[in-house]
Amino acid sequence: MALFVLPGCAAYHPKPLDEQAVSERLKSPVTETIRIEALEIKHPILKPQTIDFKKGISAADAAIIAVIANPSLRTERDRRGIAGAQLLQAGILPNPAFTYSMDFPTGGATRGTVNGYGLTLDWTINSLFTRGARVDSARAAATSVDLEVAWKEWQVAESAKLHVYRLAFLEKQLSVADDEVTRLQQNLKAIKKAVSLGDMTALDQEAAGAAFRSARTSFLDIARQLEQERLAVNRILGFPPKYNILLKKDMSLPAPEKLPPLKVILKGLEERRLDLLALRMGYQSQEARLRAAVLGQFPAIDIGPTHLRDTGDVVTTGFTASISLPFFDLNQGHIAIEKATRQRLFDEYMDRVFQARSGAARILADMRDLEKQIDAAQDTVKLLKKLVDSSYNGFLEGNIDALTYYNELNRLFTKKLDLLKLQQNLADSVVALEITSGEHLGQMEKKGAATK
Repeated sequence: MALFVLPGCAAYHPKPLDEQAVSERLKSPVTETIRIEALEIKHPILKPQTIDFKKGISAADAAIIAVIANPSLRTERDRRGIAGAQLLQAGILPNPAFTYSMDFPTGGATRGTVNGYGLTLDWTINSLFTRGARVDSARAAATSVDLEVAWKEWQVAESAKLHVYRLAFLEKQLSVADDEVTRLQQNLKAIKKAVSLGDMTALDQEAAGAAFRSARTSFLDIARQLEQERLAVNRILGFPPKYNILLKKDMSLPAPEKLPPLKVILKGLEERRLDLLALRMGYQSQEARLRAAVLGQFPAIDIGPTHLRDTGDVVTTGFTASISLPFFDLNQGHIAIEKATRQRLFDEYMDRVFQARSGAARILADMRDLEKQIDAAQDTVKLLKKLVDSSYNGFLEGNIDALTYYNELNRLFTKKLDLLKLQQNLADSVVALEITSGEHLGQMEKKGAATK
């Protein structure tokens, strides 16, 4: 029996959780490995892509890199192994039970008696009744886990795009602020020289100095935000904080020309959203669990052959059968639990669908409002540029005081930053709409155009 059983037993292998394990697991990803895996990635939404780190990465590249190298996704993917093990366990039938007994005559009329023994092999057949339902439940649960992991990967991918977009817009803001600081610094030097020559007043110098200090404060604040966003990009891509991620210089930033109508976004939403598909498979798994609980009402039945010899040297061969009497436990507790769990999953799915639909409508309305604000801000920037040019000429001619000119200049600078922030908010909304709809916005735009 030992020779029969031992080869099928699993062996224990320790997995130390020490400094070496931490260093090995958290080392910086190899860019060449990521490049190769990006060409072979398999995902319901994300497609294989060519990535060149030397030329800089785009938001789409960052999405793929995050799915490949983000450390938090390893934990999510480990759930697949657990679900696979549960599926394996669900299909395993219980072992039969072997019983051996010995009876020794120890008193009374023992003349002519022998040692008695008994051999019994029995097995609980109830597992056959519920095996199909248990396997169906585990299989649906494993599929649900696969979809949940894919949904988490999609969220991480979109989050990587979001951070890359923000980093790109902050770089634009920093460039605008840097140009403004440089111009105002040079202007302040010129005014200081003019004041020393008596061509301008100390009030003019104070106004120029205040404008320079205000622009520099804005520059430093944007630089701080940019550094924080750079660290956020590294973190979500799975790279160490000191790694320098290069962005593509010509990276296209989201500015949808035509938003798809709400009915196009909602059409087929339940078939695209991976989390909704996962919930449906989870519900299917729960249906099978409830079916298994109902089948579990059958009384426990044990059957098996017997071979006995009593102390009178009479040998008998037969079988044994035992059945539990269902007076108290009819598995009603488990059935009630599984029914309540099924109802909870049903309500959770309906709530998730409702939230997805209403969320898509809200985001789409916000995006339309942002587009209007961006158009208005662009018109304001054009107008303020003309006003600043006019104020500058008036300032040189002495028709406008320095304070008025620098106020107009500060308004233009602030409005430029506001415009970039509005465009960044639109990019955030694009990512939010893609997550909510479970599809890239470009694909939805094409559907919307085709529908019209």
